[in-house]
Amino acid sequence: MIETKVHSPALRLFYFWSGIVATLAYRIIVVLNGWSPMYVQIAWYIGTVGFVVYFIHRYQISERRRRIIHQHQLAAKVPSLQELSADDKAAMNYIFSTLESSKEKWNNIFIFITSALALAYGLIADFTTWLD
Repeated sequence: MIETKVHSPALRLFYFWSGIVATLAYRIIVVLNGWSPMYVQIAWYIGTVGFVVYFIHRYQISERRRRIIHQHQLAAKVPSLQELSADDKAAMNYIFSTLESSKEKWNNIFIFITSALALAYGLIADFTTWLD
């Protein structure tokens, strides 16, 4: 059985703010370019780590939703629901079919991987520079 328990409000806020802080950190780099390379570097690391955390979380949520829909065959059950109007059934079919076919999962994987690679490269490049 797939875990359907919702994360705690505190954990959901953590992921939400990770994405917000990461986005702001990347955007502030434009302003910091005129001040100090060190501040740019700090903002870049904050943004990159934030995106790694946020997008791995988004991938996990997307996958969990897809598996629940598939495992419980929810899309196939919609037409037999008596309480729903035809519009309700069409809406639910749309939601289920787009959740299962969405490329969101691949977008999240791509952003996570490129952020993780950029973070690894940045750390290696910076440590190499610091050691010289």
